[in-house]
Amino acid sequence: MALDGSALWETLAREAEAESALWAAALRPADDREPVTVFSSLTDARFAFGLETVYEGYLAHYGRPRLFEAASRDEALLLGDYLYAHGLVRVAALGETAAVGNLSELLALCARLRGDGAPGDGVAWAATAALLAATDERLGAARAALSDRGDSEPLARLAAREAGETALARALALHADRVD
Repeated sequence: MALDGSALWETLAREAEAESALWAAALRPADDREPVTVFSSLTDARFAFGLETVYEGYLAHYGRPRLFEAASRDEALLLGDYLYAHGLVRVAALGETAAVGNLSELLALCARLRGDGAPGDGVAWAATAALLAATDERLGAARAALSDRGDSEPLARLAAREAGETALARALALHADRVD
């Protein structure tokens, strides 16, 4: 489902409301939402909704979500897990198993980075978004450089090469503003 920016947010909010009273209560008032896409501009448009949904879940876990404000840390973790699953289902529905695998690898890497207090999650998101459906080894090798040696440069080079320097800089600045 290809959606323009406003439809993406409206659909995500409407579906969350319909899914659970807890998610409905966690929705920020419409005029207090921040409907800004961060990484979907780096990927194929067909992945935008799923990617931004997964990213909203990441923000529920580790930052400031754009649409939601959970009442407690426990609710934020549950909401994040719901959004992860919902976004992965959207991507899986496109029949791109590599994209689902790449998102899963991204979430595992970022959870590890967060747990270790290590930097690099922004470039990991950017490179994954730019190469979401890729099946070659470039993304895995660049992730390994970050995971094994703390070297985010291979991910940054990949993202810049695939998405462009300007788009990468925008996404990383928006990401830095949203995460704790």
